[in-house]
Amino acid sequence: MLLAISTSGNSPNILLAVEAAKKQDIFTVGLTGGNGGKLAEVADKALIVHGDLTPRIQETQILAGHIICQLVDYLLFQQDPTDR
Repeated sequence: MLLAISTSGNSPNILLAVEAAKKQDIFTVGLTGGNGGKLAEVADKALIVHGDLTPRIQETQILAGHIICQLVDYLLFQQDPTDR
């Protein structure tokens, strides 16, 4: 899986990475802001932070990243990481 993060959803290097991943049959998730930009169209799944303020979009993306990490940790080890 590729997790592609772009505040605007239009970062050329991120879009190229998603295209390359899809050519290799890698599932892609776009974490983007605003209206989703091009990333929301090309990714297999898109998590869009609707808003225009870059700091709020990035703060929400950071929170989403932490939640994803906690879920992966739980799935791998069947233990709540906050119990450590």
